[in-house]
Amino acid sequence: MDTEDLTVLVTGASRGIGAAVAEAFGREGAHVLACARDADAIEATAEAVERAGGTATARAVDVRDEDAVFLLLAEAVEAGLDVAVPAAATISGAPGATPVTEETYEAFDEAMATNARGVFAVAREAVGFMPPEGRILVPSGSVAREPEPGMGAYAVSKAAAEGVARGFAADAEQAVGVVDPGLVATDLTGGRGRDPADVAGLFVWAATACPAEELNGGVVGLRDWKRATR
Repeated sequence: MDTEDLTVLVTGASRGIGAAVAEAFGREGAHVLACARDADAIEATAEAVERAGGTATARAVDVRDEDAVFLLLAEAVEAGLDVAVPAAATISGAPGATPVTEETYEAFDEAMATNARGVFAVAREAVGFMPPEGRILVPSGSVAREPEPGMGAYAVSKAAAEGVARGFAADAEQAVGVVDPGLVATDLTGGRGRDPADVAGLFVWAATACPAEELNGGVVGLRDWKRATR
């Protein structure tokens, strides 16, 4: 897949993994639809994409609002959407210090609305604008699959997001899979882990070079990327 011809949607692109992934696609010459709730921050990401060599459309969009997601795509996608990265996510408390036994109903609902339903909304709307060879890359981590104390509703919601990815992998024409970059230093990890810029290339590889059959319904991570590109 020629990266210079790609149109890529990245949600949660105002910071963390989303911002780094948007910029990485910019370095490949792609057109990036960058969205997040914070209008000012998303403009900064769009500027970074363009400095890197790509083009960008920045919109303040809340993934909990499926109508807003649809309108973004209807207004900004001209020749088709090639890749969607639903990276928007939230956590209610300090990572590792928020037991699910103490999680509030409000925090649980917020995590599920953004981290799981938001992924569903992006995938559901994106497939209508994608060719069959399009790809949806759902960021996740081992917390979705392996019990870890104190991760509360965040862990539950990421497990649900992976379930959404598998459902679309089974029913959609496009390849839909989970991309696990390992522990990455963001607000969601309390700043622990790798620099987001160091793992952003994994998403470009998953979008363009990873075999579709390996991605679809599966989990690809750093080891897969390094093995394929070394």
